[in-house]
Amino acid sequence: MARALPRPRTPLAAVRRWYEDELGWPTTGTEPVELLTGVCFDVLEMPADAGSAVLRRLPYTGPVALLRAGGGGKHTVHRPKLLMLIAAGGAEELPGILEWLEWGALAPDLTARGTGERVPAPSLPTAAPPSYRPSNGPYVMPSSPGFGSREAAGWLRPPEPGREMVNSLPAPRLMAAGAGNGDGGGAPDLVRLVSTAATECHRARLLRARDCQSDRARGDQALAFSYASRMSAGTRPRSLTL
Repeated sequence: MARALPRPRTPLAAVRRWYEDELGWPTTGTEPVELLTGVCFDVLEMPADAGSAVLRRLPYTGPVALLRAGGGGKHTVHRPKLLMLIAAGGAEELPGILEWLEWGALAPDLTARGTGERVPAPSLPTAAPPSYRPSNGPYVMPSSPGFGSREAAGWLRPPEPGREMVNSLPAPRLMAAGAGNGDGGGAPDLVRLVSTAATECHRARLLRARDCQSDRARGDQALAFSYASRMSAGTRPRSLTL
């Protein structure tokens, strides 16, 4: 009589079990492992150079992952991106917040993934129990697509087990009255986070443009983060006041 053999414990299975059992986050159930957005959280996505500046300015943002260049389809990544977890529903609020902040022209740089979308499951952080990790060695940011994913990702600020973490993610509150700044040690509200991210996306865009035109700009004054520079990019300066 034939009997079913136990399924092998592959790294992919360990990754899926950690996200589903420890964090309570739904996955696609396929290989490569991907996390479903719009259920427990949405994701704010921006170029890594801008995102690193946001992390320096906002020490409490919630979980953050680095998405390396590559992939295909709708979310082809041409340069490294930072993925910041925000409260579910935040992706739908992003266009309105950008318009309210008068940063609408930054939509190509600052985007979000929400209901019906997905993100690559980052490699497990060192905080994961040994039974879930593919090895007991130190956590290293993957240099090639990890666990078969088209888009290699790794945690910069990993999540902590506990479903209450989801309730502390940046959310679109206090929009009409102004945004909190997170000085009390908690994550900033979504308006403050988007304002900071938009500012840094604009700054990074100017720096990339300057680098591309370094020969022509030699001897000229460096690009300034000014009203004039924002006008040239099609944006206006309300965000500088938040």
